[in-house]
Amino acid sequence: MANSLLSKMGTLRLGPAAIYIHPVRTTTSKHWDPKFKKLRAQKYMKFELPDYNEDISAMSPERIRQKMKERGVLPPRQWMERPFYISATGGVFEPYVPPEGDGKASIVSTTRAKQTVELLEKKSKSMMAIRKIKSYEEDFESKEFPQLAQKIYIAAHESLVNGDKKALREYVTEKAYPEFRHNSHQKTLRWRFLESLEPPRIVHARCTDVVSKENIFGQVTVRFHTRQQLAVYDRFGRLIHGSEILAKDVLEYVVFEKHLSNMYGTWRIHDKIIPDWAPPKEPSKLTQWKPEPEPVPEAKVEETPAIADK
Repeated sequence: MANSLLSKMGTLRLGPAAIYIHPVRTTTSKHWDPKFKKLRAQKYMKFELPDYNEDISAMSPERIRQKMKERGVLPPRQWMERPFYISATGGVFEPYVPPEGDGKASIVSTTRAKQTVELLEKKSKSMMAIRKIKSYEEDFESKEFPQLAQKIYIAAHESLVNGDKKALREYVTEKAYPEFRHNSHQKTLRWRFLESLEPPRIVHARCTDVVSKENIFGQVTVRFHTRQQLAVYDRFGRLIHGSEILAKDVLEYVVFEKHLSNMYGTWRIHDKIIPDWAPPKEPSKLTQWKPEPEPVPEAKVEETPAIADK
């Protein structure tokens, strides 16, 4: 009997211990902390889902109106309204026509005398426009405005050279902004304002209303005769226009605009008038003329003598 017990105990020691685990599964949905049970239940709202397959064409107008009121939907309108904001005009109204030879003709010449007479004839409209500008802007002075315009002109070009888009929007209008930024992508600009050869002066002023009689814009054209330096480099650092050493005399007619009806409006650069008699722009230094290809001579085909039939 002892042998049988030892044999049984030996088999138990030598065999692996078997552990039987019974998984416990529960179907309860209780939260472990029932403290905020009521508040958690209030987080869910029961509402009726809309039937997207319902036939609207079969409903009466009263039923459709009732459905839209239940869902909080406004009735559709027969027209489309889109709000828009006008902070600048789309162009120059009654643009200034620069006299031919301005900046070159001498004061004593007959050409300059004729130009002076023409300017006096057109000066009455400008004076009326300046008077209207003063009715909206009491601090406006014809003698002090050209100096302010020159500061705006310099600040706008410096922000363009520095690549400051946010500052550039403060000095140019929405019309002039894409014209300023045109063809300046991936280019390095070097610009310097050296001096004024002649003091800037107002040569033209106009006022007009847009959409309504109360919405008035004012435009003032200022003549600049300055000396500047400009150099433009491409993305590879090659000089494509101008020079950082040579200075040039620049004669420009810059239009400044302000939304007079807006109490927070400011004077900004709007456009630049280029006269017809102005010399053409210099081409890029990297511009090359591609000659036409030379005609290729036709290859001569050697004719083989025909073999006589025997």
